[in-house]
Amino acid sequence: MSIMKDIFKSVKLAPSDPILGLNEKFNSDNRLNKVNLGVGVYYDKDGRIPLMEAVCKSEAFLASKKLPRGYLPIDGISNYNKNAMKLLFGENSNKIEEGRALTVQTLGGTGALKIGADFLYQLLPNSKVLISNPSWENHRAIFEKSGFLVDTYPYYDPANNNIAFDRMLESLNTTASGTIVVLHACCHNPTGIDPTVKQWREIVETIKERNLIPFLDIAYQGFGDGLSEDAYVVRMFSDMDIPSFISSSFSKSFALYGERVGALTITTNNRDETNRALSQIKRLIRSNYSNPPTHGASIVNHVLSSDDLFEIWENELSDMRNRIKLMRKNLINKIGKHSSKKDFSFVLDQRGMFSYSGLTSHQVDILREQYGIYAVSSGRICVAALNDNNIDLVASSISQVLDK
Repeated sequence: MSIMKDIFKSVKLAPSDPILGLNEKFNSDNRLNKVNLGVGVYYDKDGRIPLMEAVCKSEAFLASKKLPRGYLPIDGISNYNKNAMKLLFGENSNKIEEGRALTVQTLGGTGALKIGADFLYQLLPNSKVLISNPSWENHRAIFEKSGFLVDTYPYYDPANNNIAFDRMLESLNTTASGTIVVLHACCHNPTGIDPTVKQWREIVETIKERNLIPFLDIAYQGFGDGLSEDAYVVRMFSDMDIPSFISSSFSKSFALYGERVGALTITTNNRDETNRALSQIKRLIRSNYSNPPTHGASIVNHVLSSDDLFEIWENELSDMRNRIKLMRKNLINKIGKHSSKKDFSFVLDQRGMFSYSGLTSHQVDILREQYGIYAVSSGRICVAALNDNNIDLVASSISQVLDK
């Protein structure tokens, strides 16, 4: 029998992605009154992904220039990388001035995580990776695909709907030196619960004392308290001179989900280390996708380079952040009017696009099957998908499920 003919016989059917697979189910649902709270996408008050004014103005400007579409450098648009770095560290960062940091343009935040993970595996193949329990579902898959053994550190305490901080710190204190620790720099996904400033200081000090390697994922900068405020943890690690890996994304903050606009930033001890690290990162990119695309990063770069467009963008981002906070508050109030079986006030303390509702996987199944409300099995809901047209349906459906 021909080997070529049988080449795919042993291929197993992979399980669908827990989030994107949910989106596929939603799209095939023929019910009119259905709501998708699963995928992490910001929708405006009319239930649409917004076309931001700053993005439209930037895109129009770039179109008027009729620039050629040649290959970008392996590490992407140089000025884009500088602007991404400034958003993380601030305008007058010593790290940038002294050449102790590098940034490369990547295929979204996911691409930044994967390139960073591949580089780390070259350096530390015997190290373990710790992710929070719970964490974004793709974190484990990304680091395992790079070759790492992935474990978890305690993060969420369901009994108190808060961070299991003492157990988290104990885990970091007892893990081996050289362990890679994946941290959500702001707006933790999926819980929406971030450590306090005091707790972050203890985490950073522990990581430095234990000689651990922080990998900060900052996909939601601007959705917590503001652009500078949400970069606080990144700057804390920088100020403590702890070599760090940072994956950042502009998918959410610019509503450019399909453009895959991200960045990988690495802080080092000196300019020589930066140059050598960059050379290896570029080799990884070259053998993976050669170089990044032009369009999305050019839009973002022009906005970040223009004082006028930056102000428009920052104001739009502020409006998005405030709308999410309002929807979070309204949801809790409406659930409270319908049901008294569960106190949802803890959701008000959560930040960013998501809420860890405390709903069980069984309750999530009932919501989807009986009411057309789609959420991740962990109970995570995307608050940014709520609006005045669907919030009553969501609140009443959750209340009915709670009362069963």
